[in-house]
Amino acid sequence: MSILLSPLNALADRLGLVPESELLALAVTHSSYAAEHNCESNERLEFLGDAVVDLAVADLIVRQYPQLDEGSGSVLRSRVVNEGSLARAATRLELARYLRIGRGVEKEQGLERPSILADAFEAVVAALYLEQGYEAAMIFVQDALADDVAAASSIADTLDPKTRLRQWAEAAGLGVPNYAVVAEGPSHDAIFEATVTVGGDLRATGRGRSKKRAETSAAEAVWEGRRNA
Repeated sequence: MSILLSPLNALADRLGLVPESELLALAVTHSSYAAEHNCESNERLEFLGDAVVDLAVADLIVRQYPQLDEGSGSVLRSRVVNEGSLARAATRLELARYLRIGRGVEKEQGLERPSILADAFEAVVAALYLEQGYEAAMIFVQDALADDVAAASSIADTLDPKTRLRQWAEAAGLGVPNYAVVAEGPSHDAIFEATVTVGGDLRATGRGRSKKRAETSAAEAVWEGRRNA
């Protein structure tokens, strides 16, 4: 069954895609909607978009911050390419207006979930990449995330999030952070969710396309939440 195209012209025009782009329609189709309507979801596009976003942000960092070495550049990228910042980029793009979600997810206010918004942003990037090529996708990603990169680059701490959290936890007498990771989906397109626990009381989760990224996201989340513990 094919996806029924909806009026996406305004979004397509904003992205430089052709009116009623089938790739864009696919990019805004969540798996919950696809299951209810027997059509393809945006999961494969998310997989591709994740790689395009990674490369585009890395390109921006290398060009604009030549003083950063590989380690610092990786930390900076991890602060930007994560569920929170990608969800905020999706919100600025007003993607929630166009997303197709299933009835159950809609009842649970799924359009407010950062994970759904972040995945949709990656899928849209992939649609742009496939229809207009890498340069167009790169320009879009860099424009969407340039402010996030600039804000993240102003943070003095250049330790990677897991190292920073471990050093702080050990200095505070809380022991070594414990990570538990589970994978969802097929092996070729898995999403990892990591839960980190520090001292028994501090806990946070993070998601990503790799175990490392999920753990990094969780470490960032628990680091931000430690002040409220």
